[in-house]
Amino acid sequence: NIAEGEFVAIMGPSGSGKTTLLNCISTIDRLTNGRILIKGRDITKLSTRALAKFRRDELGFIFQDSNLLDTLTAYENIALALTIKGVPSSQIPARINDIARKLGVDAQLNKYPNQMSGGQCQRVAAARAIVCDPSLILADEPTGALDSHNATVMLETLEGMNKNFGATILMVTHDAYAASFTSRVLFLSDGRIFNEVRRGDLSREEYFGRIMEVVTFLGGEARHVG
Repeated sequence: NIAEGEFVAIMGPSGSGKTTLLNCISTIDRLTNGRILIKGRDITKLSTRALAKFRRDELGFIFQDSNLLDTLTAYENIALALTIKGVPSSQIPARINDIARKLGVDAQLNKYPNQMSGGQCQRVAAARAIVCDPSLILADEPTGALDSHNATVMLETLEGMNKNFGATILMVTHDAYAASFTSRVLFLSDGRIFNEVRRGDLSREEYFGRIMEVVTFLGGEARHVG
């Protein structure tokens, strides 16, 4: 279970089922059995049309590659998400400017993806993910293609989205340092939850140490970018 307003990481060795789990929650893959409840709705029972509406209205996505459209500016990439959701055009500028300022990309709004750094593109992608107020943000290795500095900035952005906006975030990562920005880590092994670590009152350093203990036991990878 993931409560509203939680920031949870999913870790585990390659082949443990992390991506499959994310694909099922995002409705990319269909379950063969079982249920997935989001806000009390069993999304496995939704029709194709209802699933499309669910993805549009309830989910936000952040990928390892920002997946921004190269022919659109940062502003236009964010605006597209609002337009698809049906937000009135009169409300779009204020919503974009507000979220861009809060995530520190207001100076990049008129730039195209090839004019921005990888870290800036990822923060624009984060703005695009949260601007529509989704119930759940799914982040798949969001720091995987970033250098140490930009990875930390991106993780601080996600942490801020969670703490300041109450965003519910589920992040898949191989990186124990990235996981240390969350409030809870679920470890998968052979498609099952093997262990769980909660931060609670631990410092980030202590939390990182607890995460590393499990990662080492599982024999997984943990790139320390800090």
